[in-house]
Amino acid sequence: MAVVPVPRPLTGVVLLLFVSAAWGSAFPLMKDLIHRLPVDDLLAERYTIAAVTLLLIRPGCLRGLSRTVWVNGIILGVMFGVGQGAQAVALNGLPAAVSGFAVGTSVVITPIMALVLFRVRVPGRVWVGVLLALAGMTVFTLLRGVEGNAFSLPALWATLSAAALYSGHTLLLARMSRKGETFNAYALTVVQLGTIGLLTGGLAVRDGITLPADVMDWAGLAHLSVVSCALGFLARSYGQTHVPAVPAAVLMSSQPFWVAAIAVIGYGEQIGWSMLVGGGLMAGAMLLAVPSGAQLDVPDPERRHLLIVTRRASRVLGELKIKRDDPLKPDGADPPAAPTPAAKPACSHTEACPWSTRAVKGSGEPSLERLIERATHIVRSQSQSPPGCCQSMTVLGRCLCELIGQSDKTRSGARSCWFRSQ
Repeated sequence: MAVVPVPRPLTGVVLLLFVSAAWGSAFPLMKDLIHRLPVDDLLAERYTIAAVTLLLIRPGCLRGLSRTVWVNGIILGVMFGVGQGAQAVALNGLPAAVSGFAVGTSVVITPIMALVLFRVRVPGRVWVGVLLALAGMTVFTLLRGVEGNAFSLPALWATLSAAALYSGHTLLLARMSRKGETFNAYALTVVQLGTIGLLTGGLAVRDGITLPADVMDWAGLAHLSVVSCALGFLARSYGQTHVPAVPAAVLMSSQPFWVAAIAVIGYGEQIGWSMLVGGGLMAGAMLLAVPSGAQLDVPDPERRHLLIVTRRASRVLGELKIKRDDPLKPDGADPPAAPTPAAKPACSHTEACPWSTRAVKGSGEPSLERLIERATHIVRSQSQSPPGCCQSMTVLGRCLCELIGQSDKTRSGARSCWFRSQ
C-alpha cells in the first residue's frame, strides 16, 4: 500500500523558490557563455555534468530501480529535453525578450492543461495569481524593450510548444509525486537529467563538442550544472510533493524577478520602473499562490470519494471514543446468556449469583479493571456475606469467592512478578 507523505506547503514553497532563484541565476551566465560556446554544446554539457554529479553523490541510487521509475523519468526527461532543444533552436529567430515571454506563458498554459486533461478546478485566487505572474513577466520582458522588430513566426511557435511541454512536465511530475512509496525523487531526477543530456547531446554532436577554454568558463559551467540543474531539479522533484502543480508553476515563474535582483546586486544595474512594477506583480502572484494547501491535482470525483471515506473514518473513530456502558453494572439489565448445553451453574444458589452467566465464552467478558474491582469488593465483604451466597464472577466453572477461600487456606495466592515468562 502506497503511503502519500503529509504535504508541508511551507517546505515546498521554499524549495520551489530556490528552484526559481537557481534557474534565474543561470540566465546571466548563459548569456555570457553563449558568446564563446554554442548553445547546443552548452546544454549538453550542462545536463550531462548534472546527471553525473548526482550519480557520484549516490552511486547506488539506480540499483534495483523499478520499471515504473525508469519509464516516468525517461518520459519527463524527453518532455523537458525536447522543450530545451526547441527553445535553443528558436533563439536564432527570436529576440531574447520575446523568447523569455513565450517561455513564461507556461504559467497560463499549466492551469488550462490541468483543467482540460485532468478536470482540475483551480480556485479563483490562484487564477488571479496566474494573471499577475503573466503581467509581471510582460513588464520584465516585452516592456523593457525588444531588440529588433522582425522575428520568425515558426520560431515563436516552437518556443510556445516548448512552454507547453514545460507545463506538461510540471503536471506529470505533480501527479507522480502523489504516488507515495513508488515515487523516488532522487532516482527520478537522475534519470531525467541523463535523458535530457542524451537528447541535447544528439543535437550538439552534429558539428562536434566545444569545451570551455578557461577557468572562469569552467566555473560558470559548474554553477550551471551543479546548482541550476542538479540541485534545482532535485529541489523541484521534492518541492512538488508538497505544492500542487498550478501554484508550483506560479512560484517557478518568478525567474525574471530573481534575474533582475541578481543584475542589480551582482552587476550594478540601475533599478528602473519596470523592475519595481514587475517585481510587485510577481510578489503578489507568489503571495496568492503560496496559501494554496488544497489538493488541486486530485480530480473532482476522486476528491468526493476521499471526502466520503474521511467522513466515514471520522464517524467510526468518534463512535470508538464514546465510553460504552459497562454491561456488568448491578443496576443495569443483564444481557442474555449465550445458550450452550455445556454451561452449568457454578453456584448452588443461581438466583443469588447474578454473574454466573458471564462465564460462558463469547457472552461478553468484562474488562480486567472490572474484575479487579469486583474481587476487591468480595474480599472486603467476605466476613459479611451470608453462607452460600456468591456475588462474584465465575472462573473455570467455580465461584470466585470459593477460590478465594481455598487460597486463604492453602496460602497459594497469586504473587506479583517483575518479568513476563517467555
